[in-house]
Amino acid sequence: MQFSESWLRQYVNPDLTTEELSHALTMAGLEVEETRPLAPAFSQVVVAEILEATQHPDADRLRVCKVNAGGDTLQIVCGAPNARVGIKIPCALVGAQLPPAEEGGKPFAIKLGKLRGVESQGMLCSGNELGIGQDSEGIMELPADAPVGQNIREYLKLDDTVFVIKLTPNKADCLSILGVAREVAAITGAKLCAPKIEAQKSSIQDQLKVTVKDKDLCGRFAGRVIKGVNAKAKTPDWMVRCLEGAGQRSISALVDISNYAMLAIGQPTHVFDLNKIKGDLSVRWGRDGEELELLNGQTVSVAPLNGQGVGVIADANGVESMAGIMGGNPSSVTLDTQDIYVESAFWWPTAIQGRARRFNFSTDAAHRFERGVDPQGTVDALEYLTSLIVQICGGQVGPVDDQIINLPKRADVRLRVARAQKVIGVPLTADVIATLFDRIGLQYQREGNDAFVVKAPSHRFDIEIEEDLIEEVARLYGFENIPANPPVAEQRMQGTQEPKRGIHKLRHAIAARSYQEVMNFGFIDADTEEKLAGNTHPIKVLNPIASQLSVMRSNLIGGLVQNLKQNLNRKATRVRLFEVGRVFHRNPEAKVGELSIAGYDQPVHVAGLAYGPALPDQWGVPSRAVDFFDVKGDLEALLAPLEFKAKPLNHPALHPGRSAELSIKKRGQEITLGLIGELHPRWQQAYDLPSPPVVFEIDWAVIQELGLPVIGAISKFPVVTRDLAVVVNQSVTVAQLMDAMKSSKQPLIKQIDLFDEFKPSAGRMGGMAENEKSLAFRITLSDESGTLQDAQIDPVISALRDAMSVKCQARMR
Repeated sequence: MQFSESWLRQYVNPDLTTEELSHALTMAGLEVEETRPLAPAFSQVVVAEILEATQHPDADRLRVCKVNAGGDTLQIVCGAPNARVGIKIPCALVGAQLPPAEEGGKPFAIKLGKLRGVESQGMLCSGNELGIGQDSEGIMELPADAPVGQNIREYLKLDDTVFVIKLTPNKADCLSILGVAREVAAITGAKLCAPKIEAQKSSIQDQLKVTVKDKDLCGRFAGRVIKGVNAKAKTPDWMVRCLEGAGQRSISALVDISNYAMLAIGQPTHVFDLNKIKGDLSVRWGRDGEELELLNGQTVSVAPLNGQGVGVIADANGVESMAGIMGGNPSSVTLDTQDIYVESAFWWPTAIQGRARRFNFSTDAAHRFERGVDPQGTVDALEYLTSLIVQICGGQVGPVDDQIINLPKRADVRLRVARAQKVIGVPLTADVIATLFDRIGLQYQREGNDAFVVKAPSHRFDIEIEEDLIEEVARLYGFENIPANPPVAEQRMQGTQEPKRGIHKLRHAIAARSYQEVMNFGFIDADTEEKLAGNTHPIKVLNPIASQLSVMRSNLIGGLVQNLKQNLNRKATRVRLFEVGRVFHRNPEAKVGELSIAGYDQPVHVAGLAYGPALPDQWGVPSRAVDFFDVKGDLEALLAPLEFKAKPLNHPALHPGRSAELSIKKRGQEITLGLIGELHPRWQQAYDLPSPPVVFEIDWAVIQELGLPVIGAISKFPVVTRDLAVVVNQSVTVAQLMDAMKSSKQPLIKQIDLFDEFKPSAGRMGGMAENEKSLAFRITLSDESGTLQDAQIDPVISALRDAMSVKCQARMR
């Protein structure tokens, strides 16, 4: 919302400086994003009149003008095509400083000089040269009654300030000068001088029949015929200045008046050329096959799309206007228009929301209607618009046709004084709250000193619940008047949770391994949820912010794969991502708690994704793609000192032969930790990925408990290693062999590592069957009491050999 300070002060004029007014608005919740001068700095520019204009003797495009600037007659050489005798123009005197041509440049100084041998004693200025308009093709023409010699800044009231306010979506009532003035009056106590709106007397009885067919589109529709208008009338300078202060340019009188009325009182209106309308008008939803050429030249289809209709105003020939958004070219007013039909309506916000974005543009009207416009001000806006049209363009006025179809029903809102005191943190009395309500114009009934029952005004769509009223009390009382009291509480030194892993430490550890953290929404599209989680009955979002975010995620992999695709689209070649976030599962046994919802589990998961080369490109190591074991090694390092086991897994998101379920042993029980694996080839192809990423996802709650570290002595004696090679069926996993060896419970064993695997092939059977494989382990042994001898080592190796033979049918190679 942008406007000039002088326009605002016509409605309310508090005894505050510009800076104080800006601060007061910001403290009341209307953040002033920027204040800037209405016009750039320039000096010694006055109103002047051209007395004589003759052709330059040596230049076809220059004229030598005699100018009255309030003193001696000046001779000025001018190249403007519209320089002629009798017009009033801005004249920069010798010594004047004009705005620089480029931002950050030096001011342009006017000096006495010669143009093609003829002396020039100043400069006749265009609006563009003064920084107050776009008319660079000629000099700026002023009204005939402009006083010669007066400073142009004073005459045009250029010593003004433009306010740019950043409004929150709920403050639709402040999308007008009247709305902002209403707030300023409430904040400062200054008198509100709203424009006087009087009903215009009808001088003709002409009417245009309008039928509202869809009450869920339009709640109120008012219109009237005005005949004999002069569309070529000049827009008054005061109105042009107000529009320019609001960031709009003057187009034509009828368009400017409609824009001015909208900015002044907040109700968008539309003006039709009556002679271009065929038959009666109907207000309805657009139909299949219907199109409209808009005022911006864009032709759009108004047919329903994805269940979302587009409101239109149509006549016998077809669609004439897109309801509440933009008018159509077929019925637009021109300088030749003589008879018009003006409309003012209340369009339901839900009928306007998202429609302009569907066509990739936005309008001031749609911006207001989709947030809510006062339904009780529809006729007042029409009367105000009519009075301005008659005042500027003339014309004969017909009667108002006001149809009330379906207006919003506003329920009373109850405010408890004790609740307001608790939320705001200030002991506000009921009398203070009543005073604040009076200032903002809220109607209420008091329930003693305990509560208020408030009737929300029709222009305040943001007052629906008790918290809305508490917000009103807080901002009118003044946020800066609320003391910033430090919390009073007993402070205790908290001990470190040594047995528990911290989530932030884990984040830093993952980041240290070249992974970058991402933060995705807790919801995702249903298709991805079904593909990558196998969830055909996801938890649906009741009010999704977008169609691709319609269900709650049950894992983090889907979001990471989408992140990967976005990075690949931006030419990334090596991607490492991780996320820590909640997932959502149905659980009928889940109870309500401070951080839980009945019927749903919301565990925190940690997930990661690796794609591309295993290492950044370098000369010392050949490039190779990251694989399952690289990511498994990352997980082992991250989860240390915890150790997990991996077993084959069948998961809809993962490659069936290159994925595993991870588990961890706690208190003698195997607990599922998570999963790891390559993305399934089906989804690799669906997402158009050149190579498969490796992903993992684990349950944070399982890895939190670390336990206290156990102190152990370091042996002073040398360690002993023995190699043990066994032949087993290819279906036997390394984990099964490890478990078998550990089950022998040999205290001298410190470490067991797999260092070789051999599978037979044609011509290289190695004394094994085709379904067998050879695995070689290195056993590290040590004793704190002395150097180990063969007599001590051999029984240990025999015990390991026997354990594998019994439990895994292994034989020595």
